[in-house]
Amino acid sequence: MKQIYLVLLVLIFTSAAFAQGTGSVVGVLSDKEMNNEPLPFATVQLKGTTKGTTTDFDGLYEIANVDAGTYTVVFSFVGYETVEIPNVVVEAGKVTTINTGLGATAAALDEVVITTTVSRESEVALLLEQKNATAIQQTIGADELARKGVSDAAAAIAKISGVSKQSGGSGNVYVRGLGDRYLNTTYNGLSLPSNDIERKNIDLDLFPSDIIQNVAVSKAYSTKFYGDFAASNVDVIAKDYKGKGFLDISLGSGINTRAAGKDFVRSEGTGYFGFYNRYDNNPFAVVLSQPVDPVDGGQPINLNGSISGGTSFDFGNETRLSVFATASFANDFEYRRGSKADFTSEYKQRFDDVEEFEYSTTTTAMANLIYRINSKHRISYNSLFLNSSSDEVGDYGVDGNGTNRDGIISIDEGFFVRNILFTQDMIFVNQLSGDHQFNDKLELSWGVGYNRVFARQPDRKRFTLENYQLALDNDPNTNPSFFNNTNFDNQRYFQDIQDEEINSRLNLEYKASEAIKLNFGYNGRTKTRDFKNIRYGYDLLEPRTEVSDINNLDGVFNLENLGTIYDTFVFRPLAPEYGIDNRNFPGNYENTYNGKLDIHAGYVNAEITTGKWLFVPGFRVESFRQSIAYDVINLGSNGIGESAAYKNFYLPSLNVKYAVNDDSNLRFSASKTVSFPEFKEVAPFVYEDVTQRVGGNPDLLNDPAVSNIYNLDLKYEWFFGKGELLSLSGFGKEINDPVNKVIANDATGTQRYFRTGDKATVYGVEFELRKNLLTNEDEQPVLAAGLNATVMKTEQKLKSSNGSFVSTLDRTDELQGASPYLINADLSYSPTLGSYKPVANLIYSYFDDRIEALGSGQLGNIIEKGVHNLDFVLRNELGNNWELNLSAKNLLDPDIQYFRAEPTGDIVISNYKRGIDLGLSVKYSF
Repeated sequence: MKQIYLVLLVLIFTSAAFAQGTGSVVGVLSDKEMNNEPLPFATVQLKGTTKGTTTDFDGLYEIANVDAGTYTVVFSFVGYETVEIPNVVVEAGKVTTINTGLGATAAALDEVVITTTVSRESEVALLLEQKNATAIQQTIGADELARKGVSDAAAAIAKISGVSKQSGGSGNVYVRGLGDRYLNTTYNGLSLPSNDIERKNIDLDLFPSDIIQNVAVSKAYSTKFYGDFAASNVDVIAKDYKGKGFLDISLGSGINTRAAGKDFVRSEGTGYFGFYNRYDNNPFAVVLSQPVDPVDGGQPINLNGSISGGTSFDFGNETRLSVFATASFANDFEYRRGSKADFTSEYKQRFDDVEEFEYSTTTTAMANLIYRINSKHRISYNSLFLNSSSDEVGDYGVDGNGTNRDGIISIDEGFFVRNILFTQDMIFVNQLSGDHQFNDKLELSWGVGYNRVFARQPDRKRFTLENYQLALDNDPNTNPSFFNNTNFDNQRYFQDIQDEEINSRLNLEYKASEAIKLNFGYNGRTKTRDFKNIRYGYDLLEPRTEVSDINNLDGVFNLENLGTIYDTFVFRPLAPEYGIDNRNFPGNYENTYNGKLDIHAGYVNAEITTGKWLFVPGFRVESFRQSIAYDVINLGSNGIGESAAYKNFYLPSLNVKYAVNDDSNLRFSASKTVSFPEFKEVAPFVYEDVTQRVGGNPDLLNDPAVSNIYNLDLKYEWFFGKGELLSLSGFGKEINDPVNKVIANDATGTQRYFRTGDKATVYGVEFELRKNLLTNEDEQPVLAAGLNATVMKTEQKLKSSNGSFVSTLDRTDELQGASPYLINADLSYSPTLGSYKPVANLIYSYFDDRIEALGSGQLGNIIEKGVHNLDFVLRNELGNNWELNLSAKNLLDPDIQYFRAEPTGDIVISNYKRGIDLGLSVKYSF
C-alpha cells in the first residue's frame, strides 16, 4: 500500500539590491569533513578591508555593496584550514559567485582544535541537520548531553519530544506511546542485537555519553530503515576526531541519598568491575563448591572515570589517518525499600516490606579509526566493547508479615524470600564503513558489521522461608524453617544467551540533475540467538528444616550436608539409562531455544526538488524469514516444537517538504511498514521472577506472522534564531493485528504476548519550543529554555480469545505502553564571568500512567504510574583545561509504582523510591 512522506530540503538564497557602482560576492561554503555538507557560521572576509560576513544555516553567504575591484576572499572556521581565493573580480551591478570548501588539517591546528569536534556536535549544527533532513527526525548531540548532564543514550533521547524512559532505572524507552517492540536501534546506521531476553532493542543505558557524538530519533519512515518500523529508528552515532592530539581525563564520585550509610551486600563470586570469572565451570560444580550467602558490598560510594584521546596523522595529498579512543567505568549503589505483590484474582504472594540492594556497573571501550584517502574517499573502522552488570540482593518480607496462599505452615504471615541475582551483559561490536564520491554525480556509502552478545545470569540464588516472624522475636529457641513445597523453592539458577549478527548497508546516490537525485540501496542482516538455562533445586530431606541464621545459609548448603540434610535436584537427568538420575548429579539444560532471523532488502528513492518543494518518493522490497526451535518444560508434551515464517514486504513511502521561507518548513510523511515478533515473544520459555512470570507465544508467527502498519505525519518547523526552534506536529498510525503483553487468564497469571485484536489506532500532537531568553554581545545564549510536550490517544478493540493460551479480553482499551501525556522541559543559565564560565541546568520530565500489561478475563491491567523527574546540573569551566561538574538527579524522588487496576480498587504490586543521586566530577584536558 502506498503512503506519502514529507521532507523538504531547499537551499534558498537571494542577492540584495545593488547600489550604483557596487557589486556583491555570494556563494556556498561546504565542509570537506562531512561529505561537503554546508558549513554554517564560518567567517568570510575580503582581505585588507572591513567587509565580511558569516555563513548561514545552509552555508550561504553574501557580502553586499562591495566597491568594484579585485579582492582576495578569505574563508575561515575554528579548527579548520583557512582558504584564500585571490583575484576575485567584483563588477558594478553584478554578482560574483565563489563556492568552495574547508577541511581540517592537523598540521595547521593548535590547541583550540577541540572546538572542531564540538562544532559538529553542537545544538546549532544539529538543528541545521534537522532543517535540511529529507525525513522527520530530531537529534540530540554531545554539546546538549554535556550541558544537561546526560550520562547515557537512554537519558539522551528521553529529552526529545514524544519520547519517555521507563521508570525504575531501566534503559527501555517509549516513542509516541509505543514501546520496545515498535522501535529499532542502530549504531552508525547498522543494526544492533539486544542484550536482554526481555527486549528487542539493546539497553540504551549501556551507551555512555563519552562515546556519543549524537543520537538521532527518526519518527517518520524512510526506505533506508528496515521495514520493522512503527515508532522510530534510534541511531547512535559514535564520536570521532580530526585534528591535533588531545587527551581528556575525568574522575567523579557521588552518593545516593537512600543508599548512603547502608551496609551493602552483593553476590559472592562477582568482582568490583562487574565481571564473573566462573563461566568455564560446569554449573553443578559451582553449586557444590561455591557458597550461597551474599558478601560485603563495600561502601556505597559511586565512582566513575573516563579517559579519551585522539590525534591525526597527515601523509600529504589530503591523506590523513585520524584516531579516537575512549574508555570509561561507572558504578552505582541503589537501595530500595518498598512493597511487592503477586496478584491475579487474589493475592498469591504479598510482601509489604521488601529491601533490595543493587550494585551496578558499566564498562565501555571504543576505538574509531578514520582513513581519509582524499577529500572524496574515506574508510572508517569502529570497535565497541560494553560490559554491564547488575548485582541485586533482595529480601522479601523482612517484617515477618509476608504471605503466600500456598504456604504450608501459614498462609497469613512469615513468608520470606531471599533472591540473589547477578546479571552480566557483554557486547562486542565491530564495523567497517566507507564513503566515496566518484564525481559530481555519483556517491557511494557502505558499511558492514559483526556483533556478538553474551547475556548471562551465572548463579541466581533463591531461598524461601516460612515462619520468618520467629527470626525477629529475639528468642533463640524459635526459628523459621525452609519452605519446601517443590524441589525448586530453594534453588540455584543459570542462564546463558548468545547472539551473533552480521549486518550491512549500501547506498548509491546518483545526482541526475540539480533537481533530481536518486538513491539505490541494500540492507541485510543475519541474526541467531542461542538460549539455555538450568536450575538446581535444594530438596530439604526433613519436613521442616530450621534456619537459625538467614545470613549463614552456607552452614546448611555445603558439600558435607549433601545427601544428609538436602539433595540437589535437576529437572532433566543427564543419563538415566546409566543410573545418573535427577538427584545429586549434574543435569541437562532445562529450557533451550534457537532463533534465526534473515532479512534482505533493496530500495530506491528519489529526491525531487522543484521550487520550494522537495518530494522523496520511495519503495522498499524486503524479504523476511524467522524461525524459533524450542524445548521447554512449562508446556508439557507441547514443549518441543518449531515455528517459522517467511514473508516478502512491499513498502512504499513518500516524504514531502515545503520551504515556507528560509527559516521554516512544512513537512508531510506517509508510509506503510510492518512489525514482526521478536525471539523472546515467540519462545514459550517462561522466566520466573519472585512476583511475576513472563513468557512467549509461538502462535505469533502464524496468526498472522506480522502486523501491517500505516503511518501519517504532518509537521511545521520554524528555525527562528540561532539554536532556536518552534515546531508543531500531528501524527497517526493504524496497526493491524497488534501484539500486546497480556496477563494470561490461567492459574499462574503468566504474562505472555498475544495478537489481541484486528486493529489499534494511535493519534497525537507534539509541540516543541527552544528559545534564547537572554543573549550576550556575541549573540551567545545566557538564559535559554526548552519545552516539548506530546498528547496522544490510543485505542484497540480486543478479541474475545487468543489461541492456545486462552485469554478472554473482549473490550476496548488503550495500547500497551502508551502514555497520554509526555512533557520535557529545561532551563539553562550560562553567564561568562571573566575566565569562569558556569552552565547551570534545571531539567524536568513527566510521563502519565501507561499500561504495562493488559489484564484478561476478570483481571485488571497492570499500570505503570506516571513519574515526575527533576535534575539539576552545574558545569564549571575553570580556565582552558579544568572542568568541575556538580549534579543532583531525581530531586523529586517520586514513587516508582506499578498497580493492578481492579474494579474494587487499585492493587499495588510494586512500590519503592530510588533516592536522589548527588555527584561531583572533575575533568582535565591536555
